[in-house]
Amino acid sequence: MALGNEHEAVQRALVRYAVEAGWTELAPDEALRYRANGILSPLLDSVFIEQVQRLNPGVVDYRRAEDIAKRLVRVRPSIEGNLDAWQYLKGLKTVFVEEQKRERNVRLLDLVNIDANKFHVTAEFTFSNGVKPDVRADVVFFINGVPVLVAETKAATAMNGISEALGDIQYYHGKAPELLALNQVFVITQLIEFYYGATWNPSAKNLNNWRDEQAGDFETLCKTFFAPRRMMRALTDYVLFTRKNDELSKIVLRPHQMRAVERCIGRAADPDKHSGLVWHTQGSGKTYTMIVTAKMLLENPAFENPTVIMIVDRNELESQLFGNLESVGFGNVKVASSKENLRSLLAEDRRGLIVSMIHKFDEMPAEVSTRSNIFVLIDEAHRTTGGDLGNYLWGAFPNATFIGFTGTPIDKTAKGKGTFKIFGKEDRQGYLDKYSIKESIQDGATVPLHYSLAPNELKVDRDTLEREFLALAEAEGMSDIDELNAILDKAVSLKNMLKEPDRINKVAAFVAQHYTENVEPMGYKAFLVAVDREACCLYKQALDRHLPPEYSRVVISPSIKKDPMFMQRHYLSADEEKAVRQTFTKPDELPKILIVTEKLLTGFDAPILYCMYLDKPMRDHVLLQAIARVNRPYEDVDGRRKPSGFVLDFVGIFDNLEKALAFDSQDVSGVIEGIDVLREDFAHRMESAKENYLAIGEGKTGDKEVEAVLDHFRDKERRQEFYKFFSELQDVYEILSPDAFLRPFLKDYQRLSAMFFLLKAAYDRRSPVDKEFKSKTTELVQEHTQSGIIQSPTDAQPITPDLLEAVAGSDRPDTVKVFNLLKVLTEMIDKRGAVQPYLISIGERAQRIAEAFEDRQMTTKQALEELDAISNKIKRADAERTTMGLSERAFAVYFMLQQEEGFDEPYEVAEKIDVAFERYPYWHISEKQERSVRIEIYKALGGLGVHPNRFPAIASRVLNLIRRATT
Repeated sequence: MALGNEHEAVQRALVRYAVEAGWTELAPDEALRYRANGILSPLLDSVFIEQVQRLNPGVVDYRRAEDIAKRLVRVRPSIEGNLDAWQYLKGLKTVFVEEQKRERNVRLLDLVNIDANKFHVTAEFTFSNGVKPDVRADVVFFINGVPVLVAETKAATAMNGISEALGDIQYYHGKAPELLALNQVFVITQLIEFYYGATWNPSAKNLNNWRDEQAGDFETLCKTFFAPRRMMRALTDYVLFTRKNDELSKIVLRPHQMRAVERCIGRAADPDKHSGLVWHTQGSGKTYTMIVTAKMLLENPAFENPTVIMIVDRNELESQLFGNLESVGFGNVKVASSKENLRSLLAEDRRGLIVSMIHKFDEMPAEVSTRSNIFVLIDEAHRTTGGDLGNYLWGAFPNATFIGFTGTPIDKTAKGKGTFKIFGKEDRQGYLDKYSIKESIQDGATVPLHYSLAPNELKVDRDTLEREFLALAEAEGMSDIDELNAILDKAVSLKNMLKEPDRINKVAAFVAQHYTENVEPMGYKAFLVAVDREACCLYKQALDRHLPPEYSRVVISPSIKKDPMFMQRHYLSADEEKAVRQTFTKPDELPKILIVTEKLLTGFDAPILYCMYLDKPMRDHVLLQAIARVNRPYEDVDGRRKPSGFVLDFVGIFDNLEKALAFDSQDVSGVIEGIDVLREDFAHRMESAKENYLAIGEGKTGDKEVEAVLDHFRDKERRQEFYKFFSELQDVYEILSPDAFLRPFLKDYQRLSAMFFLLKAAYDRRSPVDKEFKSKTTELVQEHTQSGIIQSPTDAQPITPDLLEAVAGSDRPDTVKVFNLLKVLTEMIDKRGAVQPYLISIGERAQRIAEAFEDRQMTTKQALEELDAISNKIKRADAERTTMGLSERAFAVYFMLQQEEGFDEPYEVAEKIDVAFERYPYWHISEKQERSVRIEIYKALGGLGVHPNRFPAIASRVLNLIRRATT
């Protein structure tokens, strides 16, 4: 067995550890017997029907259980159907009981008595929706017969194992949505790494790293993750469906979110403690942590029908999520519409969830409720509970538990320390749970941020900025954008400078050029943050002189006072603003730039947002909240991945970052770095490239240089190191370009790009190389690099034996011919192997030649001779196939048997074996049918006088060949 191979070292180990954790293994045959419609059924029907009756005595009989099973498998094969399936698991679906003349909820899971559930795991789970090909998932987990989790495993030695496994999960969503409609969570692992994610959201940016939370070896990772009690909790409590802008999406909480929820519930259950502070940095999912905490408080019987009060700000309510909490499973929600409405809700001892803004507690009477099962969850706690409003809130519920949530660290001012005293007094470190900026970047929950200062002539006068803003005592610890606006209203000279017409025009011209040269080529979008509402409208006028008007939109609040007409024309209705928000989040739709001053600076998530043009003085919490708009990760189906967020400062705030952020340095470590750091990094990497890569083939030209590079990187580990190096280098180049700083490095960077293309095309024959290049690098390569010497056939050039002959006879160097032949063969087999299975055995031979060549066990001349022989064999086989009249499968068997000693004309044997495959269509998942096929193969071979000792080996080769073509 190869070291770290997928089947034994990863897949079998995962199943074994799951069994040791409490799951029961079913062999594929055994699992098939439980499925009423064979591979067409995603359920273990007999297990499901038995368990649903047992869990619902007096409600569900055998007939109703069958009906529920049919309803479950008929849920829509989409995320909407996945929500329906989740609601079944949560016990939210009903059946009508004629005897009782009423609807009754149906339990598919027993969430209290875990042992009452049946936990099964099976490997090699084949599913068909009636359209070939079928899918075969590596491992599927079932609770009470319902498939709830699918796991894909790859060999520990697989260089791109995680991305390949994720690709398999994505393929299942497209090819077998009926199966994925029931599964709630997926796992991908190749032993070294262990990730999980939510089905119907299988993108790389949404992967959660279980190893980051759970230290230990593969056994520990599996046993902790798949522990039945924890898995039940994850499926029912930590999966969250949300509906925003009429679109349904789904997440499963990250490890740090689960940890915080557990700690919040623990604090709520502690009779001796009544407060806590959760700091989860901006962009790390704090809102979802808060929502799940509220749900679990309401659903836990131990809290005896509590009241949960969520305090949010206006921007959060406007984001729809808090105003539409029914969409995430809350059935008893009231949003306080006024102070009077809130008092009425509290006076009637309202149970369930109440959502309010802090100002509605103004002059709230004392001791409105003295119950201890009131839980107050306060968003942005650093700024919502100061002053009299906080006193009214605390006074209203003297025995409640108050948990504050913040996305920014607590500042060093008296106000910030007050927040610690209010919420963090019962925890030694001041926090009930903490997830720092640095941790979120390391985990990939957020991306790094970089900034650059605009040219001096576009920045405001430094003395005025210092005198009217940075030096003001009342600006320290600033936590609210309304506070910021109040201070700026007094900074007359500063605002006049920022809105001076000539400066507005120059800044707009600079933004337009920077966006079209730096941001737009990467495929991302931008914010232009102006000092006030009027400045937003002025910038729109100026920007339209340099960019198409549809590129940008103004998003501001209408004024109570009458604005001039040039401002009013930019007002948006609620529906118009909703549409703008929605289209902005989509990469290929307009607008590309939003001009804002207050709206959207908090509570608006648009991962496609890369750049913020900052022309409004900010500091402390407001600054961190604003720049966090650009720190959301983004990755699309084409592999475009946002390397970082970027802030271009037109004010000069980042000239004195320490003064602008009144926090402990350890709390904001790594929050944002200057672009100079990236320049130094790029220069250092290019220096390293000179020593490690650019010297390869030095002094050689043309084909000799190509051969030297290909020869140097025959070792897989060397190639993998270079791929990683270039990928990271490319990220930095994309951020910096265009920049005069790059000019001395361009020639070397072009050579590294060409080297990367060459290696990917030669060694990773199945990879679409173009997708590996980012936009600016692609442009550079196209401008300065000739077409690749390792070539792929185009769609207009059919992959035929004649093409192989042409490649073999070209005037390329022999080493290049080897790689070109391997590439054409690989693409031929990928495209034609499923319908012409005889090519698969040829492909296996080609792969062995490739491996021997790359491992230096075969010379270039020997490899070329072997590949030339394969080309001739394909040409002869193609000619023979067209004249014989055999089916593609029968010809594949015939072709394979021809290579066996003693088989001159195995035509009739191939026909008989083909009939056996037709007779037993489920042989590849049924041991019984596979045995029947083997018997038929033995009978056919016996007719040729082959010695019986050879039957098993030949039959296995035939079965493996056809299996590869059908799965």
